[in-house]
Amino acid sequence: MRKVNLVLMTAVAAATLLGGCSRIKLNQGYIVDEQLVSSVQPGIDNRASVQKLLGRPTFASEFDSNQWYYVSRNATQLAFLQPRAKTQNILIVSFDAKGNVAKVERRGLEKVASLTPVREKTPTLGRHESLLNDLFGNIGQFGSSAGGVGSPTAGTGRDGPR
Repeated sequence: MRKVNLVLMTAVAAATLLGGCSRIKLNQGYIVDEQLVSSVQPGIDNRASVQKLLGRPTFASEFDSNQWYYVSRNATQLAFLQPRAKTQNILIVSFDAKGNVAKVERRGLEKVASLTPVREKTPTLGRHESLLNDLFGNIGQFGSSAGGVGSPTAGTGRDGPR
């Protein structure tokens, strides 16, 4: 009977721990409605009609205000690990100088950049001291000699008692 309880409790504990390792599905950004996106036509629509159909863009181009971006991304994440993109849709609406739609483009996962930071140290100028040396390095540097800072005769022009 005790072995059965032990096995049962072990199975429950394992199931509880493994339940925390399930994959999390992340849906981020603009939800694409194919009918609305396909109704945006170059030469016919303008900024106001695109905003009315698709809503405000995810972001506008920083350097060229004539491009709007609608971005959506589906990713999965396992526990505390970094999320990994499964699908990504970027809808780029370009406008001409008059504000009319010039071009509508679609991009996907090819625009996802994977960055790995370099683990080298950045060289800096100055001393290469430890924290303890920085904190306690000045102890004993300044002596209490006669006529020094903090002595009773400092600043009087005398060398000391006569």
